[in-house]
Amino acid sequence: MAEPLTPYKSLPLAEERRRHQRVKVNLLGRYMLADRREFPCQVVDMSPGGMAVVAPIAGVPGERVIAYVDHLGRLEGKIARLLDNGFAMDISATPRKRDKLAAQLTWLANRQILNLPEDRRHGRFTPRNPIARLILQNGTNVTCRIIDLSASGAAISIAPDLLPPIGAPVTLGKTAGRVVRHIDDGFAIEFTRLQHPDFIEENVTGV
Repeated sequence: MAEPLTPYKSLPLAEERRRHQRVKVNLLGRYMLADRREFPCQVVDMSPGGMAVVAPIAGVPGERVIAYVDHLGRLEGKIARLLDNGFAMDISATPRKRDKLAAQLTWLANRQILNLPEDRRHGRFTPRNPIARLILQNGTNVTCRIIDLSASGAAISIAPDLLPPIGAPVTLGKTAGRVVRHIDDGFAIEFTRLQHPDFIEENVTGV
């Protein structure tokens, strides 16, 4: 994904300290405005109810926005107000989705505090549902089988004629990664970002 945008400028938080505790983050993503134009963005401040986004085009207050953010996936809401270098948006979500966001934000905050490396290896396991969708570099969407899985990567079984080259970008479910090696009946993926252990199966088997 693109390099981080211009550093975030001061955010007036007084009216944001309402229902949710906000967490400083540094997450890259993309967002789509109501006219369907898409742009890269950087989320720098977030709670389960809203987030501050550094963005090249801010839109207008009240405009609907759909964002795809690293670690967090698809988020939808409306622009609450404009900032010097982006906008603040409310997040529309069910109570279950807000609980999930709260857990993910807590994990992200703790990971930053503990300074855990992105390439740390975790114990692998076989997911309950090993069948997943895989998007290859050319955009082909195929079915694959997950041999094993961890927070940092996965081993995938796939037909030999579909085997991607080492270094190729791929997307497993909703999770981006790259091919790091070939194995007997498939290949191994290293995820672009370390995955939250509570939601990893949902992220790699969901579409």
